[in-house]
Amino acid sequence: MEPRETDFNILLATDSYKVTHYKQYPPNTSKVYSYFECREKRTDPSKNRKVKYDKTVFYGLQYILHKYLKGKVVTPEKIQEAKEVYREHFQDDVFNVKGWTYILEKYKGHLPIEIKAVPEGSVIPRGNVLFTVESTDPECYWLTNWVELLGTTVMPKCIYGKVKLKPSSLSFGIMLTSS
Repeated sequence: MEPRETDFNILLATDSYKVTHYKQYPPNTSKVYSYFECREKRTDPSKNRKVKYDKTVFYGLQYILHKYLKGKVVTPEKIQEAKEVYREHFQDDVFNVKGWTYILEKYKGHLPIEIKAVPEGSVIPRGNVLFTVESTDPECYWLTNWVELLGTTVMPKCIYGKVKLKPSSLSFGIMLTSS
């Protein structure tokens, strides 16, 4: 496994519009539950088949979790950097400093999220859930959708008679434990 990038700032690793999501949830929101799937996308409306591939080989999540989400990922320096970047980007103070500081202080910079997934290397029909994400702290309900961008590494593969996959070749065997 390659070394973890300590310079990576998860506070900057999201779509721009998600920076203000925490302000848009209804009052008293305490839980957000997200699921991720390989959607059924129409590729050619003139054909009967809706998609090029009807199955997905799910892989790469353990790598991303280990490299980018495991351990202390929030620091005072990263909060300050994100505050400055988003201030410049939006020309306004919209970044959730309070929420990220809460994570830093209460969880020592570890993310209070739970991710459940199908086993890596699984061949899953399109339109099925591949993994779910939810915050384990009601104060961090907004975090669920913040991290979704990092977890969307799935690869559609055509699984037919000419493609043979051995389960052992697709398993990374990485175990995550809390630090």
